Amino acid sequence: PVWDGNEVWLITAGAVLFAAFPHWYASLFAGLYLPLVLVLLALIFRAVGFEYRGKIHSDRWRNGWDWAIALGSLVSAFGGGAMLALTTTGLPLDANGDRVGGPFAWLNGYAVLGGLAVVGFCLVHALAFLMLKTDGEVRHRARRALRRWLPAGLAPLALWAILVVAAGGKAAMWLLLAVGVAAAAGGWKLAGHGKEGPAFAGLGIFLVAGAAAIFASVYPTVLPSTIDPSFDLTVAGAASSPYTLGVMSVVALFGIPAVLAYQLYTYWVFRRRVGPADIPAAHAVRPQ
Repeated sequence: PVWDGNEVWLITAGAVLFAAFPHWYASLFAGLYLPLVLVLLALIFRAVGFEYRGKIHSDRWRNGWDWAIALGSLVSAFGGGAMLALTTTGLPLDANGDRVGGPFAWLNGYAVLGGLAVVGFCLVHALAFLMLKTDGEVRHRARRALRRWLPAGLAPLALWAILVVAAGGKAAMWLLLAVGVAAAAGGWKLAGHGKEGPAFAGLGIFLVAGAAAIFASVYPTVLPSTIDPSFDLTVAGAASSPYTLGVMSVVALFGIPAVLAYQLYTYWVFRRRVGPADIPAAHAVRPQ
């Protein structure tokens, strides 16, 4: 449920976007074709690394796949963050929703900021997850690293949120940001006292509050145009027909709670910490 299950949500998000907002899907995926391909390749390397790492009893083999997992995770997180940032800050779109410019027209300071924001948050939240799910030296190392790197890891996401909220001019969004910052600060302090669950939850609240403030600030625009504000894609302009949205709403009403229920169940089944005693020593396995 930890990594393979989470990738299913990415696929679901793309499918839902295609069905509910086809014009948004077309402009976003066509305009960001290059980073999207890089993200998909990175996810492939990451998934293959998990599967192949333990197939051969060799330090060189394992180190190679460790690099594949690390680089795949880095590129996919950075690319995903860059694309999310551009949905709130804009792409050079014309009146037809087509990107204007070369293949790197999307690459700007906001894209880099969004990439760093997601990479930084993933690193920090992963450390909190390691504290929550492991025991022994790994748990202690994760706690020390979280205490040291949390401010730097969350700074790009906080900056992205501040820039978008300031441009949106909606006063209520500042309150959401304040809630997120308070939750992150509380989680940082609680992590130092060994309270892994509240620390993990605090970072989760920071993410939810920050994302809500960012996307609510640009609503009803779903993809701004940097060429002309009249070319912006809005919720109403990018949506499917009312019948399609109605059918999807009914399916989501029953489907999403069911998916969440079985995911929560799988996390409950694997709720125990993993320590050194739970991991067998490396050994060669011969096929029968």
